[in-house]
Amino acid sequence: MGDLLLVRHGETEWSRSGQHTSWTDLPLTEHGEEQAKSLAPLLTERTYALALASPLGRAIRTAELAGLTGIVPEPDLHEWDYGGYEGVTTVDIHRSRPAWDLWTDGVPPGPEGHPGESPEQVGARADRVLARVDAALAEDAGDVVLVAHAHFLRVLTARRLGLAPAEGRLFQLATGTVSRLSTEHGRPVITEWNRRP
Repeated sequence: MGDLLLVRHGETEWSRSGQHTSWTDLPLTEHGEEQAKSLAPLLTERTYALALASPLGRAIRTAELAGLTGIVPEPDLHEWDYGGYEGVTTVDIHRSRPAWDLWTDGVPPGPEGHPGESPEQVGARADRVLARVDAALAEDAGDVVLVAHAHFLRVLTARRLGLAPAEGRLFQLATGTVSRLSTEHGRPVITEWNRRP
């Protein structure tokens, strides 16, 4: 059975500044583009049974620059909807809510079409993606690669390991990195995390 590779997109202006970025589709910075290109040696020597990316430009561009081909946009790989905290840093949120934690407190509603999501709602999307991953891996035709966003991939990792969605808080994920989930004795495990060339 193949492995599940998780690629966090390269740096954007907001990922550098710590602003929550969901639907705001910022381009990669120059550094982010270099990060994406540098991932090619970790990704292009593998055979993929399935290659999915968030439909947002920063994820698609990362996949392209990393040399991935045949990428299919998957709406369920979209980043956590931060609602009214879109574009706001945790530091700024703590000025009015000192004890706020995304993983336990959620977010307030944002503009129309962006009500915000709870960890459980993000987890439901992650579970749908993992069902596709499992079907592809069962064919034993190669690995699966997902190119997406930090908080979403952290929730997906928690779900893959049999944890509650909010346990994604345990897995810090840097921009422009590859992480690999595999199995040991039939159980999901983290094999590599935050790898760069």
